[in-house]
Amino acid sequence: MKFYKYPSSELWPEICARPLQNNQQLIPAVTEILSSVQTNGDMALRDLSKKFDGVELSSIAVTATEIKEASGQVPPPLKAALKQAKKNIEAFHRSQKEAAKKIAPMSGITCWRESRPIEKVGLYIPGGSAPLFSTVLMLGLPARLAGCKEVILCTPCNKEQQVHPAVLYAASLCGIQKIFKTGGAQAIAAMAYGTQSIPAVFKIFGPGNQYVTMAKQLVQNRVAIDMPAGPSEVLVIADGTADPRFVAADLLAQAEHGPDSQVICITTQTGMVTKIEKAVTTQLKTLPRKDIAAKALEHSRIVVVKSLKEAVELSNFYAPEHLILACKTGSGLLKNITAAGSVFIGNHSPESAGDYASGTNHTLPTNGYAAAYSGVSLDSFYKKITFQQLTARGLKNIAATVTTMAEAEGLQAHSNAVKVRLSNL
Repeated sequence: MKFYKYPSSELWPEICARPLQNNQQLIPAVTEILSSVQTNGDMALRDLSKKFDGVELSSIAVTATEIKEASGQVPPPLKAALKQAKKNIEAFHRSQKEAAKKIAPMSGITCWRESRPIEKVGLYIPGGSAPLFSTVLMLGLPARLAGCKEVILCTPCNKEQQVHPAVLYAASLCGIQKIFKTGGAQAIAAMAYGTQSIPAVFKIFGPGNQYVTMAKQLVQNRVAIDMPAGPSEVLVIADGTADPRFVAADLLAQAEHGPDSQVICITTQTGMVTKIEKAVTTQLKTLPRKDIAAKALEHSRIVVVKSLKEAVELSNFYAPEHLILACKTGSGLLKNITAAGSVFIGNHSPESAGDYASGTNHTLPTNGYAAAYSGVSLDSFYKKITFQQLTARGLKNIAATVTTMAEAEGLQAHSNAVKVRLSNL
């Protein structure tokens, strides 16, 4: 981890620089995949599965029998864990439902807004080195709570044409039955354009590698996506009350996601640096994914600043996906946090709790997008429709305002739409 001590604000861009990704070079390859699927449908999906994954698909759709059999292949402790996580995630997201609120800005005018579920949504679940069955719950449960009529799920299978049983079991807990064995950019294309087997959707959700991310960005002229995404990241703010072992564990939890993940620790205590680095070294040795985590640590940082106020300012500048406050916190400190995907407060709030089961959603903006984007929530599966109703008195009250503004813009027909009604009153 690269070390900075009391850096000036001029160094903040260097400290906060993400690992370089030359995404532009991906565009031709991903564009070709999108075009192939759009033109050739299922045939392209089969060809691309064979080319990239070495799988010859006999069927793109997962059968009801496969879903049922998967339940018996999931160990009981994992089933229990998934059910508990489901309960917490449902409780948190159900609390986000809002009743319509009608207001009367003027006498005779009523305005309100109502939520309508997005009818067709597609969920992408990666299935590479770590099949993310937890993401099935994070996306499938709010989709169901919102009332989306059609929810489809795409995920890659192994060379035996089998989807990870925990992914299928989690999907069944969410009531998802339309599951397809396709991954990568071609899965995004299938959900965006539709194929003979896979229906097109209106919005696509889910994380993925750089090809999946690029595909999502390129199909935005066709469908909506949840948010821009990139490699996983965490920023930990630690003061003298932090336990260096906990801090090290949190840093490594994100580092093991991938070699392009990034972890940053900001501390107010110089003496904490050596303790954290020692704990990272000790814990790293025991990890099955230590080689991946070690590569991620190569472009990570540990920074000493003079105050928690400065630490929060630097964190806001970075806009982390995950922010862990291993420090004394008060309302003032929390109110000053303006850019973070999800915040974990105190020494007993590991990021992994939010990743799996505390109830909050783990699908979050990365790569600095937390400065402008929110993580996935129940609202992500809704579209908001505004309503208004004017009485004759209400129209009279606002008529002069509307006609004056319309005519000033040179839009006489807009003005006439009011005047013709007034003449009829």
